[in-house]
Amino acid sequence: MTGGPSMDKTSRWLEDRLPVWRDVGARLDAVERGRAAEPDDVVKVIAAYPEIARDLAIARREAPRGPLTRRLEQIYLELHRSIFRSPSHWRRDLVALFVRDAAEIAGSLRWQIVWVTALFFASASAGAWLINQYPELVGLFASEAMIEQVQSGQLWTEGLLNVVPSSLLAVQIFTNNIFVSLFALVVGIFYGLGTVYVIGMNGMLLGAVFSYTAQHGLAQRLFEFVAAHGFVELSVIMIAGACGVSLGEALARPGRETRVQAFQRASMRAAKLMVVCCTFLVGAGLIEGYISPNPTYSLTMRVSIGLGYLALFVIVLSGALGRLPRTAK
Repeated sequence: MTGGPSMDKTSRWLEDRLPVWRDVGARLDAVERGRAAEPDDVVKVIAAYPEIARDLAIARREAPRGPLTRRLEQIYLELHRSIFRSPSHWRRDLVALFVRDAAEIAGSLRWQIVWVTALFFASASAGAWLINQYPELVGLFASEAMIEQVQSGQLWTEGLLNVVPSSLLAVQIFTNNIFVSLFALVVGIFYGLGTVYVIGMNGMLLGAVFSYTAQHGLAQRLFEFVAAHGFVELSVIMIAGACGVSLGEALARPGRETRVQAFQRASMRAAKLMVVCCTFLVGAGLIEGYISPNPTYSLTMRVSIGLGYLALFVIVLSGALGRLPRTAK
């Protein structure tokens, strides 16, 4: 029987090298997890890279299916990823997201945004027509308490500040809005059909509510309430829906990529854009909590605030911030 001494020699070599690999793995873990890694650990991790590559080549030749070889492969991959990945600067990356990246992503989704926006307003028109023709169906879109208040000549939004403090109201509002937007995005995994349903139902809800309040002479007061925050909130829902549709497209039509690759790319793109959108939803929630229920603000002020905030949102998503002239240092 041949190969016995050779196998014993290989086993001894693997066992002798095992402490070295463990040391490299521990130092790599310290570098990856520590906020401020020791310089000695960093230097030794970098110096160990060619050594680990050599050991891996030997281990694959001598024991390609051994457990130590698989462990060494894992260490080598972690070393390679740690050494050759791009440096992370979260502040700079965050600024770049708002200045440049969000605009690029929004531009790549422009047709999805147009399609989702058309679906929303078509659904809103359908909801308004339905309640205008059949007012008794308003119960499909509004609670009994809301219906009773409207019938008595009052909006359910009146007196909110007497019930809930502005700070708590703002937190509740932007938390709910973020949840709705992310839900519209996530259900896009059902080949976009979930997003279509969410956008369509929200559109019908808006149209139905405005139609019913108009029948009782309250539509203008409802518009006064939503004017300051509603433009951005609706815009974010459109964009979240467009991101959800893009997820469905990635699964249904991956193109030259695999479905996994297309879905991962679409998910990363949507996640980055939603960071910007959720930031603006926080601002919209603060406006809705502090300004919208406050009767001291006139309609002109509310519309100015709403359009101004929408303009800022458009500026970010159009990339105009990145085209601003930089001051010379």
